[in-house]
Amino acid sequence: MPGLIAAPLLLPVSISGKDVTLDSYVIRPDRPGRVPLVIMTHGTPSGGDGFFDKIASRTPISFNVAAVALAQRGYATLSIMRRGFGRSGGGYSEGLPAPCDYLSGVRIGADDVVAAIAAVRNEPWVDADHILLLGHSTGGLTMLAAAERNPAGVVGILNFDGGYHSFAGSGQPCSPDRLVDAVASLGRTVRVPALWFYAENDEFYGPDLAHQMFAAYTAGGAPAQLQILPPFGKNGHDLVIEGAASRWLPVLEPLLAELKLPTAVVIDLPEPTALAVPPGLSPGCGRAFTGYVAQRSDAKAFAINGKGGCGYGTGRTIAEARENAVTDCRDTACRVYAVGQHLLEN
Repeated sequence: MPGLIAAPLLLPVSISGKDVTLDSYVIRPDRPGRVPLVIMTHGTPSGGDGFFDKIASRTPISFNVAAVALAQRGYATLSIMRRGFGRSGGGYSEGLPAPCDYLSGVRIGADDVVAAIAAVRNEPWVDADHILLLGHSTGGLTMLAAAERNPAGVVGILNFDGGYHSFAGSGQPCSPDRLVDAVASLGRTVRVPALWFYAENDEFYGPDLAHQMFAAYTAGGAPAQLQILPPFGKNGHDLVIEGAASRWLPVLEPLLAELKLPTAVVIDLPEPTALAVPPGLSPGCGRAFTGYVAQRSDAKAFAINGKGGCGYGTGRTIAEARENAVTDCRDTACRVYAVGQHLLEN
């Protein structure tokens, strides 16, 4: 992407005296000098059969829509996979020691975040005095737990639909009261301002529960604001991952201005190149191709099978994106039609 650097990174960190690497992805301005840093971390899939396959398939590029929008405004973004997720080492460590012991789970994840801050704060492109922590779902509470330690340089927290589901496969908090108690504990020592975003139609943590958690968190003195955003899709829980950044950036800008952080776009990206639509696509694949063209990434690929079917893949690298597109196409006749903003010779 012109004006931006986007690259995978295996980030070496030290956690509890052990050296591991965290599967990460950086998107930042392609210019010299130190800029504010946004560290991002992810949620956790529901438990049950296939849980470890699910976490192994996770990727740090899931935050790319948000990361590109922030990088355009002059931020360096670092999306990290916690231990055991994606290609991160160390083994999965966030299993709850007792049912609904949410606090222990997110504090374990916070170790990874604090270690990542220490690992990158001296990079020549990082302004270590201006760091934001952005988390989604379980990652939202994990960022609150990291901020509980008031790490040097962290000036704000962005909690998108933070919560913790049960491992019974229902996707629902196994005890909403325990979830409220957990965030109450986190709010007793955090002194970094936080902005909480919850979609009106979040099927896991709806507005009523969000308000309960927020009241418990701020009762301990933690400075925070809660924003209930309009509905997004069928389940607004994944708004920050799947929705346009324009849905939440205007709400964030006042906090950024208060923190004396950038709000204006300083890197204009060219409009996505119009690409010829593959002939004969099914309606669903036609919509997928429209989304593909609009996606701002060089590491993306679109595959077709000549019978109306398709596959859409993104990745840490172009090679991974191509592989994912063909896999998503689910047909031995599939071939890659486009990579990035370019059609392949056919």
